[in-house]
Amino acid sequence: MLKKNDEFNLKITGYTSEGGGVGKLDGQAVFVENTAIGDEILCHVIKAKSTYAIGKAMKIIKPSKSRIEPECEAFKSCGGCSFAHIKYEDELKAKEQKVKDAFARIGGLNPPFAQIVGSPETRRYRNKAQYPVRRENGILSIGFYAKKSHRVIDGGDCLLQPVEFTEIVEIFRKWINNNNITVYSEGTSLGLVRHIYLRKAFATGEIMVCVVINGKALPCYEALLDELKKIEGFKTLVLNINRKNTNVVLGDECVALYGDGYITDILCDVRVKISPLSFYQVNRDGAQLLYQKAAEYADINSDDDILDLYCGTGTIGLSMASKAKSVTGVEIIPEAIEDANANAEINDFKNTRFICGDASTAAELLKNEGITPKTVILDPPRKGCAEELLKTVSEINPEKIVYVSCDVATLARDCERLGKLGYNVVEVTPVDMFPRTSHVESVALLIR
Repeated sequence: MLKKNDEFNLKITGYTSEGGGVGKLDGQAVFVENTAIGDEILCHVIKAKSTYAIGKAMKIIKPSKSRIEPECEAFKSCGGCSFAHIKYEDELKAKEQKVKDAFARIGGLNPPFAQIVGSPETRRYRNKAQYPVRRENGILSIGFYAKKSHRVIDGGDCLLQPVEFTEIVEIFRKWINNNNITVYSEGTSLGLVRHIYLRKAFATGEIMVCVVINGKALPCYEALLDELKKIEGFKTLVLNINRKNTNVVLGDECVALYGDGYITDILCDVRVKISPLSFYQVNRDGAQLLYQKAAEYADINSDDDILDLYCGTGTIGLSMASKAKSVTGVEIIPEAIEDANANAEINDFKNTRFICGDASTAAELLKNEGITPKTVILDPPRKGCAEELLKTVSEINPEKIVYVSCDVATLARDCERLGKLGYNVVEVTPVDMFPRTSHVESVALLIR
């Protein structure tokens, strides 16, 4: 059995679901971050348990053929990326295997898998960033959280974010220091500025700047605004008020200080209104490929009624609306339904409606109207679908279920549950929406 401080040579043979490397010594798993399949390393044990150990690579004895030099200096300390040290084609292979392994291990399933769809861009693809703002020992830090902590790694130009975001962060840094603006402390719950929250609409170039504050007003914001106006594409400055002692980034109240409080993007030929609280896929070009695959699976014609559960701001349903007879979207969050209705109006869709409620509410409404959806779209949050919702979906009795998921573990679990309710998985397509991170999106087609 391995013990703390043991050192030995280890070959990395796989990846964890979080993207860390894993090897085995005498049948015991050893997890080592920032390694690649094929690496031969000198491993130092920093934590030992009865069934596994956590190690640190003291030396790369023989590097993997997959290994590359990370472009980002903060790769090893920042908690954002897991695969910046390997070739992108090998990252895709790892994510493809992650999806297959989850279906086999969690769902007990081995459906046909289509080849993973890679992201059109691996750099500068994110349209959203949340920067925590902290002051440690008098030094201001604006950046990202270190791995598994709330310690802020300061600044730098994150290669996943648009270049304008880095420029905006530097504007905030000077504004906070020059105007003696206080910043939030998690220890005391005092201080004003908590996060800088940025969004960019890639199709239109519009940029939203949102300041999350532990208060009701932003002092000296005119000076901040003067500098932000120099950023190409800057459209609106919004205050988000979050006075709760919580790790949740955004509060419920937003106040536009400049502009109209939202930006507009175009996704699958649909204009989308994005406010600070709107859900919107962080990789717009990747989302287009994901939605195109979902539409391919749905195989819609002009006689089809579509039910879009967990519809959010309506983007998936609206991307299919021009081909369908009708689209009904259902979402439990009132603000999301407001955005979905606004998006339908902006695009002049007459065959869509969005309901604030749960799946049972929608099922009863459609039943009373004599509407039988041919296809149900599921796009739940990371925790997946509740068993009761899956039962309700089976009672609606659609011909097809198109399940879009950001967490393959819950997708595999739910596909197994749907199998017991009479729906078989026909195909699964992984889609890489999050290059350089461990996350992967998937879309599955299930047939009654």
